[in-house]
Amino acid sequence: MIMKALTAEPLPYLESPVQDSQEFFCFDLPTKPWPGTGKILVTGASGYIGGRLVSELLARGYRVRVMVRGAPASNRNLWPDAEMVIADATDPVQLRRALEGVDTAYYLIHSLRLCPKDAPSSDLKAASAFRTAAEEKQIKRIIYLGGLGDVRNPFSPHLGGRMEVAKELRRGTIPVTVLRAALIIGSGSASYEIISHLVKKLPIIFVPPWAKNRLQPIGIRDVIKYLVGSLEVPETAGKDFELGGPDILTFEQMLRILADVLNSKTFFIPFFFSYLPLYTYPLSLLTPVPNTITQCLMEGLKNEVVVRDNSIKRFVPFEPISYREAIIRAMSREEQDRVHTRWSDAYPPAHVLAVKLHELHGQVAYGARYSLLTPKGSADLFRSICRIGGKEGWFHGNWMWRTRGMLDRILLGVGSIRGRKSPTYLEINDVVDFWRVEDLKQAERLLLRAEMKLPGMAWLEFHIREEEGQQRLSVVAYYDTHTLFGRIYWYLFLPFHHFLFKNLLKEIEKRS
Repeated sequence: MIMKALTAEPLPYLESPVQDSQEFFCFDLPTKPWPGTGKILVTGASGYIGGRLVSELLARGYRVRVMVRGAPASNRNLWPDAEMVIADATDPVQLRRALEGVDTAYYLIHSLRLCPKDAPSSDLKAASAFRTAAEEKQIKRIIYLGGLGDVRNPFSPHLGGRMEVAKELRRGTIPVTVLRAALIIGSGSASYEIISHLVKKLPIIFVPPWAKNRLQPIGIRDVIKYLVGSLEVPETAGKDFELGGPDILTFEQMLRILADVLNSKTFFIPFFFSYLPLYTYPLSLLTPVPNTITQCLMEGLKNEVVVRDNSIKRFVPFEPISYREAIIRAMSREEQDRVHTRWSDAYPPAHVLAVKLHELHGQVAYGARYSLLTPKGSADLFRSICRIGGKEGWFHGNWMWRTRGMLDRILLGVGSIRGRKSPTYLEINDVVDFWRVEDLKQAERLLLRAEMKLPGMAWLEFHIREEEGQQRLSVVAYYDTHTLFGRIYWYLFLPFHHFLFKNLLKEIEKRS
C-alpha cells in the first residue's frame, strides 16, 4: 500500500551527556592558546578524530568552523558555538567558501572506509583540491594527521596513500605540519573495538607471523593533545612529527595485555599462515568493524610501526599514557556511557548524502503500520524506544534481527554487530545496528534509515501521539523500490512484520 511520508526537519536529540572541563583531554596541556589566532577550519569534523578535536578547540576559546558533507542536526547540537559549512572535499567552489577567512586548517579527511581499492586515488584528489583552494585563500597553516610507518619498507596501499596526501599538501606554499600516528586506542576507535571483541569472543586466538611485528600504539587523548599543541606552538609549522605512546609492543602483546586486564583465559597459538584476507574477513564477522576497514588496519601491521623521531616532545612536552591505561580508559568510558565519537559516525561512505524519507515527498512504494494505546507517559515510552538495538537487542525476536544482521555482514554489509555508540541515548546520525538515526524529536518521533544491503530503501519510524488521554505508540515500516526483486523482497518479509513489530511495541510499552 502507498503511505505518505512525514516531513523531516532538524530537531533536538535526546539527553546527550555533556562534557565538563575535567573530561577534556587538553585541560592539562602545557601549551597555551596562541594570542591572535584567527578562525580555525576542521575538515572531517563528523569523523572519530575530528569530532573530538572540535570540542577541545571550542573549550580553549578558539573560533571554529567545521566542514561537513551534509548537514545533520546532530552537528549543530553537538557544537552550538561552532560555525558549520557544507562542502565536498573535491569541489573547488565549496572549498573556497569553506576556507574564506580561515587562519589555520586541520586536514583530517581520509577514505579509510573506502579502503583498499579506492582510498588512495580518492584521498589524493581531495588533497590536491584542498591545497589549491587553501593557496587561493592564503591561509597561514595546514595541520594534517596521517599514518605512521617504516619508510624503509614497502607501505600498505592505505598507508602509502596517506604519505602521498602529505606530499600533495606540501606541494604548495602553505606550511604544513604533518603528524603521523600509529594505531589509535580509545573508546569508539576501530582499533580498540577490533582488539576488544577478539579477546572477549575468542577463547583461542591464532597468531600469524605479522602479529609479532613491533607497534607503538597511542591513546586518543594524546593524539588530540598533539593536534592542539601543534597549533599552539608556531615552530611546528612546516615540520613532520611521529606520534606514539610509551610502549613498543607486538599486536599479540596488545591482545595479551587486554586479556590480562579482562582476566580472560585466552589461549594464543602460533600459526604459520600469514595470508591477510584469511584473517580480516573472519575478524569482520566477529567485530563491529567491517572488512574494508579491518583490512586497511591489518595491512599496516605487516611492517614495523615504531616512532623513530621523538622531536614532537620538544615542542609539546607531556608524557603520553601507556597502552594499558589507554584501554582501561576506553573501557571506563564505555561503562560510563560517555563515548562521544565512534568510527561508525563516518561509515558507510556518503551516508549523509543518502536519500532522506522526506525527500520522497510521500511517494513511498510500500508501508506497514502497527500501533497500540497505552496509559504510559510519552517521555517514558520514548526513553524505552531509544534503547533498542545494540547489546540490549530488539526486545523480542532477537534471533531474527541477528540472523538478518549476520547475513548482511557475510555479504560485506554493516551488519547488526556494528551495535551503537551509547546504550541509553540517541542522537541524529547515530547508528543502531544496521540502521542510522535520520530524525529524532524527543518524546515524539524516532526515524531510522536502513543501511543494510537491500534491493531498495527502507526506514523504520516510531512515533507517539496523544489520543483520548492516552498515548498512541506506533511503528511504521517504509520501503521504496523500483525493481522486481525489490518487490519480491518486500512481500517475502511482510509476514514477519506483524510478528516482529506487534511484539516490539508490546515490549517497548512493558519496559517503559
